[in-house]
Amino acid sequence: MPTIPPPPSTTSPSHPPTRASILHATAQIAPYIHRTPLLTSSSLNALLSAPQSPGSASPRLNLFFKCEPFQKIGAFKARGAHNALLRLIERVGLPHLRQTGVATHSSGNHAAALALAAYTFRVPSYVVMPRNSMGNKIESTRRFATEVVFSGPTSAEREEVCRGVMGRTGAVLVPPYDHGDVVMGQGTVGVEMGVQYGEVVAEAREKGGGRLQEVSGNGGRGFDAVVVPLGGGGLLSGIAVAMRGDDDRDGDGEDAAQSSSARPDQRTRRKKPLIFAAEPSHSQADDARRGLSLTPPQRITHVSSTTIADGLRTPVGEIPWTIISDKHYVQGVYAVSEREILMALRVVVERLKVWVEPSAVVGVAVVGWCEEWRGWVEGVQREEGEERGEGEEGRKGWDVGIVLSGGNTTVETVRRLFGEVGVDGDGDGEERGPRSRL
Repeated sequence: MPTIPPPPSTTSPSHPPTRASILHATAQIAPYIHRTPLLTSSSLNALLSAPQSPGSASPRLNLFFKCEPFQKIGAFKARGAHNALLRLIERVGLPHLRQTGVATHSSGNHAAALALAAYTFRVPSYVVMPRNSMGNKIESTRRFATEVVFSGPTSAEREEVCRGVMGRTGAVLVPPYDHGDVVMGQGTVGVEMGVQYGEVVAEAREKGGGRLQEVSGNGGRGFDAVVVPLGGGGLLSGIAVAMRGDDDRDGDGEDAAQSSSARPDQRTRRKKPLIFAAEPSHSQADDARRGLSLTPPQRITHVSSTTIADGLRTPVGEIPWTIISDKHYVQGVYAVSEREILMALRVVVERLKVWVEPSAVVGVAVVGWCEEWRGWVEGVQREEGEERGEGEEGRKGWDVGIVLSGGNTTVETVRRLFGEVGVDGDGDGEERGPRSRL
């Protein structure tokens, strides 16, 4: 049986991905992926800027939705998988890789993404998936994979089965998130968002008639904040490096995130967007938030969660953790409930008309229903208005990018989840908590 040892990673925890490497990945994978849309919605701007209950926060928000459900295989994972495979081909050669194949373990989206990338280059792929993976994700993976092998639900069980597959086949591992080349590929989302923001603003300026004010709260000067779902951390860490750079630590994000009173008029001094992470809180899926709260901060290595956001039931990887735990890159991690996730899913489907899976909308849930985040943003906006001497009437809106990471779910699954958690527009809401503004 021909085998080759797994090639050395181009990155390591001490040498994380750089903005330059992400820009290179953007060009490298462009022929193999879709450039997904960046959408705006005046309806959602109004809905999510309003208080969600009497007396609650009302930050002024102009939202920009990066729609990765329109990506190949229906999720952002196609980016990292294609970049990792292309880099692997560069290092070991396509003929060798066609002999050995590639292997991975994933609950769904990375599984299908790597299977597709391998199929594109006629490379065998061996994919380990939990037995409780969603049926549509299993079928999507089977469409392109050479072999799908099932395991138990935890990351440790998946990894153990994957090691056995690699020993049997000689396949080279392409991890779902804890690999520099994968992080670089996911970071291309951030590069695209920056370019597309400029395009949206330019189009609004050209149309005139107050269109720019409808789209942007800051006159088109760039994102004030970007909110990203957090599971293994590849997407978040890649976007953070892409948008906040490598070495220019001007302190704007760290000071701003630690205290809303730390600096006056933070908008004029903030040259880069603040990056925030969104996690589910259910059954300890918020491992990054819990790990960052420890003294000193420590990566939590085991997660066993039943959250409806099934793509986020995994601990943060070692390479992403080095970036996520650095305040220069990520300014805060927020967690939301199952109910809040479903309220977010509902408004995205009904108002934005984009089909999403629960994991994709945790960022929307933070922006719309997390009072901690909303209250902090409102406080900063008020301070900025007072600094300009304009008072409440001068409080400007923030331009906030939200990543919708994927759309791989079914109507039947969504209907079942709404029935179980109890999010609807009717009834008295007494047993199910506060009714949502839908």
